[in-house]
Amino acid sequence: MTGDVDAICFDLDDTLCTYRRSGADVLTRAFDRAGVARLWAVEEYHDLYSDYLAESTDADDLRRRCFAELAVDAGHDRETGRVVADEFAAVRDQEAVDPLPGAREAVEALSDRYRLGLVTNGAPEMQRTKLEAIGLADSFETVVYAGYDTPAKPAAEPFTTALDALESTPGRAVHVGNSLSSDVAGARAAGLRSVWVPFENRSTGTPDPTPDYTLETLADLATPPW
Repeated sequence: MTGDVDAICFDLDDTLCTYRRSGADVLTRAFDRAGVARLWAVEEYHDLYSDYLAESTDADDLRRRCFAELAVDAGHDRETGRVVADEFAAVRDQEAVDPLPGAREAVEALSDRYRLGLVTNGAPEMQRTKLEAIGLADSFETVVYAGYDTPAKPAAEPFTTALDALESTPGRAVHVGNSLSSDVAGARAAGLRSVWVPFENRSTGTPDPTPDYTLETLADLATPPW
């Protein structure tokens, strides 16, 4: 082990992998396929996401609920939103993801020294498909599908659940992720140290909340900063 750390948790989306086609592009194609004007932006969908996690049965159901509400907000009926949601699902290919630079190498190198877990906000079947697509399906001792197994990040529970499986404690663990609002804030809530790797190095101004460590790429984990 290095220092007093014995466990590392990773986020998945835009930390270890990213879609080849952006959510904004997929939404545009969904509107076109549904024959509907562009009624909302993908960011509005993301803002509603957590509101429906607890009551949705899977990722498709969650999206249909979100899109139905967004359609009503835009002056249309709920069915219009559901039609767009179904077209979004038809366009989005969960296998069409690529590992981010240094992701596989970092996970492989760190697995020799630490126990590894994954803490991801996302439906199990969707996230498992991504892990398989990037060759990391067997790289983690435990995977917590936050929002399904537990409350979504930034709640503390996804992190503590992972650490229980890894037989570690918050004081001996770090979490690596790209999101200040879910990864850094969640790690802080659970008492883990946080490693922030901004997606495509999109860091502007002073990060809030402040991560314990900031890296430009996952390749920098070859020399752990803790």
